[in-house]
Amino acid sequence: MSSPVVVPRRRRSMAGPIVLIILGVVFLLETMGVLHWQGLGHLFARFWPLLLIIWGVIKLIEYQQAQREGVRPPGIGVGGVFLVIFIVSAGLIATQANRVNWHALGDELNIDDGDFNLFGETFDYNDELSQAFPAGGNLKVVNDHGAVNVTASDDNQIKVVIRKRVGADNQQDADKYNLSTKPQITVSDRNVVLNANTEGAGDRRVITDLDVSIPRKAPVVVSSRRGDVNITARDADVEISGQHGDVAITDINGHVTLNLERSSARAERISGDLSIEGRANDVTLSDVKGAVRLNGEFMESVKLSKIGKAVSFKSSRTDMEFSRLDGDLDLDSGDLHANSVIGPVRLVTRSKDIRLDDVSGDVHLEDENGSIELRVNSLGNVKVQNRKGDIEITLPAKAAFSLDARSREGEVNSDFSELKVDNGDHQAIATGTVGGGGPHLQVANEHGNIEIRKGSAVATTPPVPPPSSPKPPKSLPKAKPEEPTDN
Repeated sequence: MSSPVVVPRRRRSMAGPIVLIILGVVFLLETMGVLHWQGLGHLFARFWPLLLIIWGVIKLIEYQQAQREGVRPPGIGVGGVFLVIFIVSAGLIATQANRVNWHALGDELNIDDGDFNLFGETFDYNDELSQAFPAGGNLKVVNDHGAVNVTASDDNQIKVVIRKRVGADNQQDADKYNLSTKPQITVSDRNVVLNANTEGAGDRRVITDLDVSIPRKAPVVVSSRRGDVNITARDADVEISGQHGDVAITDINGHVTLNLERSSARAERISGDLSIEGRANDVTLSDVKGAVRLNGEFMESVKLSKIGKAVSFKSSRTDMEFSRLDGDLDLDSGDLHANSVIGPVRLVTRSKDIRLDDVSGDVHLEDENGSIELRVNSLGNVKVQNRKGDIEITLPAKAAFSLDARSREGEVNSDFSELKVDNGDHQAIATGTVGGGGPHLQVANEHGNIEIRKGSAVATTPPVPPPSSPKPPKSLPKAKPEEPTDN
């Protein structure tokens, strides 16, 4: 009788346990403070294929040993398969994540520096710089990450107060990064450059706030990639290039130029011209003696008040120009309200409800998918075109003008009896002359009504400033017109 065949026993593979031992040792070093999570992440993202190489070498050695002993070589096993899948998946994800510029992504998503801190701690440092400022000199400030505040000094010095936050794993590393990111002042002839030097620590995040005081008559140029900029009390021109921050400009006796990228801007008491270009969030401008030019995309709202000279606004949806703004203007994605506007006024837009009160001079309005309300104070030539929205024009009660108004698929109504109105089935027409004629009004609408209304008789003349000393009136005073409201 033949003896039973003995099947060689399969050895258990040591590849999985060895890889697990390596991972365990690495994690142990992290808990002991020898390694740190951020460093581990970078190492794993770059060298994870070594785990597969070690695994393969172990399997090859085990196979050769089994061949010499005449036994079956160990297989991978279900657990080994899952471990390999985990290493490959985690490694590919880590490699791609390591290639992402997380600082730039945070800037793009407008994530604030204090919103989260994945790795390490934050260490604070304070410092000061000062030196003589050249007579007739100008200042350029470069700060990639941090706030910039510029004020006027009472001497011929440049003084800088520095507040710095450094991200690091420990105090020793933070001290090293602090030394490599010291702000620097360089002077060439009359050109003074203040560099925050926040990039000196490589990919470590360093945030440096600068409080700068210089002579009031020095022009200032600021370049900021991420951080607020505040400039006050300057008898010179100001230029700012700002990204992802709030810009505030106050009491400037000169011209102001702003190049913005996803930043908000507030400016008041500006004696010269003011220009804004780029992509901005909120913009608020008040008491500007010069001209205002806005060119770009404005994501949230634009508020203007008391602009002494011409206003020009251009975006992908709106093209607007007028000569002066004695009142206020409020513009957002769906509405445009303004009062005390001095023409000639030109406004071409879409998908906005427009209300202009107390307008003087010539007016040219074009809109669609929105209503138009125009209240005229001092009448000039008027041309209004709209589509899919009503038009209401209020004129002084004693105004003299000629009218040509046409509405397709709408009606025309008028408070002026001199006008001839014909509301047909598909088209309504109003024509005629009032008060012997004068400025020409041309109004056209599609799929909306046209209303020509009489306003208060007092609105026929612009408001006159009061005399230096009061005089008794020659006749009974007229009723004061109601103040317009923007809701």
